[in-house]
Amino acid sequence: MIRQLFASAFLLTLAITALSGQNGDPTLFTVQQVPVRVSEFNYIYSKNNQDKADYSEQSLRDYLDLYIKFKLKVQKARDMRLDTLSSLRSELEGYRRQLAKSYLEDKEVTDKLVRETFERMQQDVDISHIFFSADRNAKAADTLRAYIRAQNTYKLLQKGGSFEQVAADSSDDKTAKENKGNLGFITAMLPDGYYALEKAVYSSKVGNIAGPIRSSAGYHIVRINGYRPARGEMEVSQILLRKGDNPAKNTAIKQKVDSIYTALKTGAKWDELCAKFSDDKTNAAKGGYIGFFGINRYQKSFEDAAFALQQDGDFSAPVETSIGWHIIKRMSHRPVGNFETIKRPLTDRVKRDSRSEIARQSMIARIKKESSFQEYPDALANWAAKQVDSVFHTFKWKPDPAKPQDVLMRFGQTKTLTVADFEDYCARSGRDRMRGAGLPLQETIQKMYKAWSDEASLGFEESQLDKKYPEFRALMREYEDGILLFEALKINVWDRANTDSIGLEQYFKANLSQKYKWDERAQVSIYTLKTDDPEVLKKVRELAAKKNAAAVLKKINKKGEILTVLEKNYEKGKNKDLNNVWTAGSMTEAKVDAGTKTASFIKVESIMPPTAKTLSEARGYAVADYQDYLEKKWVEDLVKAYPVNVDENVLKNMIKKK
Repeated sequence: MIRQLFASAFLLTLAITALSGQNGDPTLFTVQQVPVRVSEFNYIYSKNNQDKADYSEQSLRDYLDLYIKFKLKVQKARDMRLDTLSSLRSELEGYRRQLAKSYLEDKEVTDKLVRETFERMQQDVDISHIFFSADRNAKAADTLRAYIRAQNTYKLLQKGGSFEQVAADSSDDKTAKENKGNLGFITAMLPDGYYALEKAVYSSKVGNIAGPIRSSAGYHIVRINGYRPARGEMEVSQILLRKGDNPAKNTAIKQKVDSIYTALKTGAKWDELCAKFSDDKTNAAKGGYIGFFGINRYQKSFEDAAFALQQDGDFSAPVETSIGWHIIKRMSHRPVGNFETIKRPLTDRVKRDSRSEIARQSMIARIKKESSFQEYPDALANWAAKQVDSVFHTFKWKPDPAKPQDVLMRFGQTKTLTVADFEDYCARSGRDRMRGAGLPLQETIQKMYKAWSDEASLGFEESQLDKKYPEFRALMREYEDGILLFEALKINVWDRANTDSIGLEQYFKANLSQKYKWDERAQVSIYTLKTDDPEVLKKVRELAAKKNAAAVLKKINKKGEILTVLEKNYEKGKNKDLNNVWTAGSMTEAKVDAGTKTASFIKVESIMPPTAKTLSEARGYAVADYQDYLEKKWVEDLVKAYPVNVDENVLKNMIKKK
């Protein structure tokens, strides 16, 4: 995704570089002798200007001025050693790991897995299976026992044994005694951990028996009973009449549902009958709407009846399930969809599924091939021979403090990993190491070595991304410069503007004292009565018209506080209640709230003419202006402190003539 996103910018970079002659990637300008190459400037110019990046002289020079100022700030941040702050390094490493994910996968293999899954989704497959339980956490002996049972059962079937009878007698699936192993139709993609089963099912012909097949739950032997075009999803509503607790009630209920069906056929309205008769009370008032569902969501009779409906609006005859009788109405049908429509969500599902390990292993194989990877199995064998089962599989095991330097693997001439490195991995992977208890020691070591080798390969590839992918290098540089700039601005501009009260006050007096002004304002008293008694309200309004708020409060609250007055200022137009009473001494109409038994009104005490805002009144705006001033002054100081040299010949070679 990231590669595609910046492909056009990268190609454009190559084109501009070619125009600049035989110098590869020439320097456009330097900041304190630190070079900024054409490729870097071109990448950021084309990215930020998009379709306005016309490479005219004016456009290039305008953006060059901005980018030079940007680089001055970044250089200052580096001189302040902000790039050594642990918090920023941690943030940068986190971003790098996130960005690297899209590069540390075999996109071609992932695309094949997605296409494979999509093609399988076009068909539903009717299968029967015999299951032998042995999940991933089972002990080695139990797993082996399940595998041997599966092997013997498969041989029995190959000799002509009845699949149905063997399933009923041998399967660990508790439903097998009733369904004889038949699971009905399934469709891709199967749940995580069942990719091998899915692969076997979709690659077999009708009548074939395949197995034993390992899944995350155990071993399976499957028979393919048939294929059909995928059903997709059906959107339905229903009228449900639940079964009673005796045959007589069920007979009456069946007669009732038949009469509802007859009424529907003669033109009765679905929604009315549903609301009146359906026992599905959660949806009856909504026309019995259930929504979309796919295969194996509901009982077979319900599913078959729903998918048999040919047109939107069609409804079925009463269908019996274990809970009652259903009349099903088709709302719409949603097929699997075309590849482009479901590619993105399907890709996300594939990446989350354990089948993505295929793409991961393909990537690891490519990394090893490209990096001239070498292994030293004798060194591993010598180390393994020294380990003790009863210690290695427990918390007692510790790495050798001597840190043995026998080489176990090399990535060309770039990276060497030793026994000490492997021991460090075994120490931090204690859970996996101790989980091997019960397995042969050599098997645990080989598993851990394989996992370590995979991790080291991906780690090596990540360390090479800057060298291999220009767009990755550009994104990392852009992000690093961005977080350095943010921190430098915070220290030199933002924090200073907020804490330098003397400087802010001086700047405000000199530059902003007349910039921010109040419009005409009304000074008002907001009267609120804790009663809606009209006589009391009338008395308060009469007093307020003649006296100030303090006198009114003293008069009304003699026997207890029933009146409060809040003083406030409003700019003209900011309170709609005051629009028609914008004169001193006027009052708004009273508002009476019967629910809270309160009454309120506003009296305009005086009208204040437009005046300039004080610093405290305009502080937010003033701080923002002061920040702009500080940043501008900071840049001016940086221009003086850091020499900038622009290569005019290189710049002119970038200009495109119209």
